[in-house]
Amino acid sequence: MIIQVVSAFFATYLFSIIFNISKRQLLFCGICGAVGWCIYLISLPLNSVVLSTFLGALAVRILAQIFAVIRKTPVTVFLIAGIIPLVPGAVLYQAIYYIAQGEYDNVTLYGLQSLKLAGAIAVAMVLVSSTYRPRRIKRENNGLCSKNK
Repeated sequence: MIIQVVSAFFATYLFSIIFNISKRQLLFCGICGAVGWCIYLISLPLNSVVLSTFLGALAVRILAQIFAVIRKTPVTVFLIAGIIPLVPGAVLYQAIYYIAQGEYDNVTLYGLQSLKLAGAIAVAMVLVSSTYRPRRIKRENNGLCSKNK
């Protein structure tokens, strides 16, 4: 498990370089990917890859939101890179492979699995972004409260 988490860190870190993310943010992007993959691996005994992917994506989204506030950087910087280990690339590859082979029973199996995994990631992203609202602090300006827009 440790080897997989470290591999997820480096995969995310290196994808962040490909995405031209600032050098100051690379470490935090790697941490997002590693934590997401760690949560995925820990939750695999629940016998649901879709649920594990959802929980991993949820962890990435929450951590990306925290890093965005701390580092004063847009959340997408950490989110796009951090989600890389959870993307169902192998399952989608299998679906396309079976399309080329003409084995449509397997296309349905792998195609639906990749849609479920992508849906789990999307629901996790929407869930956190719809519930998180940053606090706005009213600051006094010469004794008067200014409106925050």
